[in-house]
Amino acid sequence: MSEISNTRLYALRAIYLLVVVGLALTLWSDVLASKKPIASWGFFHGVQTCMMGAFWLLCALGIRYPLQMLPILMWELIWKTIWLVAVPLPLYLNGSFDEKLLPNVMAIGAVVLIYLVMPWSYVYHHYVKKQGHPWRKLG
Repeated sequence: MSEISNTRLYALRAIYLLVVVGLALTLWSDVLASKKPIASWGFFHGVQTCMMGAFWLLCALGIRYPLQMLPILMWELIWKTIWLVAVPLPLYLNGSFDEKLLPNVMAIGAVVLIYLVMPWSYVYHHYVKKQGHPWRKLG
């Protein structure tokens, strides 16, 4: 397997940085500006905020370790693709797409950037072809 080019590594770092900056401007500004403690938020809002905070931290690590943090980008790529195929696509195909959904589709549709920078050969060799760890040691 060939090495990952510096260009690809910097493209991955740019994606991680885009997420870090984007969440810093949206998630953390909302958290810091909130007058209510997180514990008083609704259950799902609190869970979403905590999950996005963890995602933010892992993407910050991805700037330094772009290949080691690929699973976090793969998770992002998978859930966004599933959502795009399962929610807006059927609505669009049956003619009942609501224009209020468009900003979410555009934001989540930015997942195409991950498809473009993902080192697919590396993913194949390290997550598909590579033998996994044994479930238990033999002998």
